[in-house]
Amino acid sequence: MLILTCPAQLQRLEGALRRSLPLTLPVYGAVMNINRGNPGEFEVVVDSWPDFGAVLARRSGEVAVGDVGQDGGGMGWARCPGVCQVGSGHPRVLHRCRWMTATGTCTQLSTGMLDPGVRVGSLSPAHVDLLNETWTYGGNARSRRYLAEVLGRFPSVCLQDEAGQPLSWTLTDPFASGAHGYTLPTHRRRGHMRAVLVLAARQAQARGFPSFG
Repeated sequence: MLILTCPAQLQRLEGALRRSLPLTLPVYGAVMNINRGNPGEFEVVVDSWPDFGAVLARRSGEVAVGDVGQDGGGMGWARCPGVCQVGSGHPRVLHRCRWMTATGTCTQLSTGMLDPGVRVGSLSPAHVDLLNETWTYGGNARSRRYLAEVLGRFPSVCLQDEAGQPLSWTLTDPFASGAHGYTLPTHRRRGHMRAVLVLAARQAQARGFPSFG
């Protein structure tokens, strides 16, 4: 296996993965983040270069076991059904990755459609305990560390009440996908999550990241 560190090689890999979207989502977002400052401190491993059959995105120095974890594990795979050349490969996904989504109708959303007193904001590390309590895979020290790291390194979108308390939110993880979306039970059935997902998709697209519905 070969760790790609050359910026030119990583740019070529990003282009090859982009041409195979959405099949390459488990690694494409991570490669984009690596090429844009690498806030998640990830690395990309290929079985060979420039002709490759498999691509792995993982935390730098991490042992290659497991897959895209629901509890903060950080790996994504894409494999080719043979040997692929950069520029013409069509990788086959082995593990799915969660992704921020928006439908065509949702793109018409405007902040004027939000309930009175609800405003758009972002989460901060101060909200980590709330996120850990509400995340399906949270409630433990490991998940809290993961969420604190995601909050400090990657974009988030939330709706807040007049006091600035989060009502509904979504996080972005090292693979540029939606990691944790939640609406407080007392604020559901008001279209808040729909609004959050659309705003997150717009934010991603403004940064050059694709979003899929």
